[in-house]
Amino acid sequence: MTARLVIMGPQGAGKGTQAALLAERLDVPAISTGDIFRANIKGGTELGRTAQSFTAKGELVPDSVTNAMVRDRLGADDVSRGFILDGYPRNAAQVTELDAILGDLGVSLDAVIELTADRDELLARLARRAELEGREDDTEETIARRLDIYAEQTAPLTSAYASRDLLVQVDGIGAIDEVASRLGAALEPHLS
Repeated sequence: MTARLVIMGPQGAGKGTQAALLAERLDVPAISTGDIFRANIKGGTELGRTAQSFTAKGELVPDSVTNAMVRDRLGADDVSRGFILDGYPRNAAQVTELDAILGDLGVSLDAVIELTADRDELLARLARRAELEGREDDTEETIARRLDIYAEQTAPLTSAYASRDLLVQVDGIGAIDEVASRLGAALEPHLS
């Protein structure tokens, strides 16, 4: 079985945790854009040096660099049976680019998972995480702003994927294994 998936959700919804569990179950790599950035920077690749020139100045890495890194990663041998993309696409232009990348590879997405969560629950979760991890920059205001940005930027993506019958929405609140179980059941029709 192959599984080519995108996982989305607001900060604190458990994307990374669920992507890792699902990747293990499906025997495909979980690919986060953060990991791709770090690997390219650590490996000293041309794309990594370019990305670092932006991050060193506190700037966002341009889509063109992110797209090139994702294209490179999805062309690797270990994704022949599938992948779970976490953190990409983040905007409509990246959706178009992902379509082009997959088209060039002769494959398509099986599903796009959106982990949903109540905003108040997310705020509480993220505040706890900030406290436990000593993240001083994660104030209530900055967390709320990031949730607002996610909502603004992601709503068009989820509606685009819903119109293609690819969107699978799963409640991300609850015990990790409960969410994983809901996720598996919701994905079943898309992967059979």
